[in-house]
Amino acid sequence: MGGWHVEHARKSDVVNLLGVYDIKEERNALARERGIHAYASLEEVLADPRVDIVTVAIPNDDHEETVVRSLLAGKHVICEKPVALSLASLDRMIAASKQSGKLFTTHQNRRWDVDFLAIKQICESGEIGKPLRIESRIHGSRGIPSDWRGEKEHGGGMILDWGVHLIDQLLQIYREPIRGVFCENTHITNQEVDDGFYLTITFESGAVAFCEVGTYNFLPLPRFYMKSEKGTVLLADWREQAKVAVCRHWHENDVLPVKTAAGLTKTMAPRDSVTMDTYEVEKPASDVHDFYRNFCLAIEGKAEQLIKHDEMRRVMRVMELAFESDEKKAPVEFTID
Repeated sequence: MGGWHVEHARKSDVVNLLGVYDIKEERNALARERGIHAYASLEEVLADPRVDIVTVAIPNDDHEETVVRSLLAGKHVICEKPVALSLASLDRMIAASKQSGKLFTTHQNRRWDVDFLAIKQICESGEIGKPLRIESRIHGSRGIPSDWRGEKEHGGGMILDWGVHLIDQLLQIYREPIRGVFCENTHITNQEVDDGFYLTITFESGAVAFCEVGTYNFLPLPRFYMKSEKGTVLLADWREQAKVAVCRHWHENDVLPVKTAAGLTKTMAPRDSVTMDTYEVEKPASDVHDFYRNFCLAIEGKAEQLIKHDEMRRVMRVMELAFESDEKKAPVEFTID
């Protein structure tokens, strides 16, 4: 992700890349070969008065120290996700932000994913009413990347790697208080950290958000499936359009039974165009660099930062409860406003 930020900064219309720093000298040498200034140390970065923003893209367990040092040195900070390994750690970073008067946020870049934006757009349109249950999944078949992401001490595992994105997306749709969390982790390819999980979040209204990450799935399930008051949404893959079914009339006088191997059924008979409308939703426009544009406007006092501290805390708390639930093998009831 450090390289990702470098490339976006070099093409940016709101920031200029002053340089990079890595604890591995070979990375710094590679940056110099590519015409990018490489600082000799973090101290040199923080001492440079030209540096306004520090973007932290390092292993998860090192986030807090670097973020706090950067904030107290008078720099605004963007930290890669997961922003912290615990709520207590996150709160120390937020305290440093308040103490220094500098902005601090995390890079929840998947708020700009077109599949999520399509689901959010459908929810906000109100056409199919309030969502009763949203299922969000990411499936792969190659296990956890063979680096620090597979090691517990560095904050590895799929809850912290992909779960942080799916939870953040779902909590952008469900703004109501959380009442409970139930999680089951999997350890098919890695015994040290979770290589997948099944997470259910229950809200005050009774609505449910379910998210699943799997790294040993050779035939993936749909990316999104949503059941709402007035219809259903299916989005099979981020490359496809969302399919929407809207119920216009609940009852049908002349339902034709469906013949199955075990007999006839009206209950599961398919609907027709008289009682149901179906359509597809165009992929929404998206530019992930709007994250940086917003952060720069927030620094200038012209906008509110998009990824706020209370949102960061809410996601972190759900992840903590997910680990607790898996350890206890039981649901955890807890109110999160």
